[in-house]
Amino acid sequence: MITSKVLYLFLSALMLLSAQQANGYLSAKTRKMIAKANRDGPYLGLVIPNLFEMNPLLQSPNFTSSNLIIDFAGRRFRFGKIAKKEVILVMTGLGMINAGITTQLLLSFFKIEGVVHYGIAGNANPSLNIGDVAIPQYWGHTALWSWQRYGQGPEDELPLESNGDYTREIGYLKFANYTANVTDGSSYDNLLNNIWYQPEEVFPINGTPEQREHAFWVSVDPLYFEISKKLEGLVLEGCINSTTCLSTTPKVTTVHRGTSASIYLDNAAYRSFIYNKFNVSPVDMESASVALICLQQRTPFIIIRALSDLAGGGSANSNEADTFTSLATNNSVLVLLEFIKHLPN
Repeated sequence: MITSKVLYLFLSALMLLSAQQANGYLSAKTRKMIAKANRDGPYLGLVIPNLFEMNPLLQSPNFTSSNLIIDFAGRRFRFGKIAKKEVILVMTGLGMINAGITTQLLLSFFKIEGVVHYGIAGNANPSLNIGDVAIPQYWGHTALWSWQRYGQGPEDELPLESNGDYTREIGYLKFANYTANVTDGSSYDNLLNNIWYQPEEVFPINGTPEQREHAFWVSVDPLYFEISKKLEGLVLEGCINSTTCLSTTPKVTTVHRGTSASIYLDNAAYRSFIYNKFNVSPVDMESASVALICLQQRTPFIIIRALSDLAGGGSANSNEADTFTSLATNNSVLVLLEFIKHLPN
């Protein structure tokens, strides 16, 4: 009888522990590791989309690993130093949701003084080239829409607009403007009608809970942006090997805006539209999510993106993401390392 009771209690405890772990519960060991790590903070958080963008940093002699790794919630947090700066590296995975979840975990559980997000991106700016590293001052999420019903236009109020839920202030895309194979001067339309770009609802930590604010363009940290301007003369990689090189010398440049959406943009018409509409340069799938989380958490941040292709192509040598991804990745890491060296201790 006693043996049965002991077995029952053991199995019950095991089932409870398994359920807690399955629901994202942090074990006592993990909580203790986090608390100990935070005593050595604050840290600069390095948020990285994918392993192929993280690996060059892990292999760099400028990164010194402390051999501390904390795994929880499906993420791996790696600790180390760059230029005497304590850092935490974490990979997000593809897309806005992964980037947002990972950044929130980083900021919720660790003592973070600032965030640097880096990686590669597509390019919407025709004055920039493959291999260039763009550092925007503002980021926006361009895939939150109000999709207007057919038959209505710019003069018609959107559903729930009067409640403050949606707006026509940012602008819209009219699908009929991109109709192909029509005779000049003829009238044409499109059942997809218009999409109106919308700001995100944000809930800052120093605001009132459940009282929303709105944000479309999110500014990077002003001090970080000024520091990034000092990197514009940095020499970047221009060749993959002795026979494959870029046709232009890559450069670091600060730019006005970048945009993100959980969409791989490889369409020249849309690339031209968002460039002309919003004056954006890098286009990617994660950065705006990192920006929005840092805005809500009131954490300084900056984003560094190396251009791997002209989104949608444009000439024989303008859409070579497969060829120059490794070069762009290495350039983003070079700029990251130089940026950290310029940070005050």
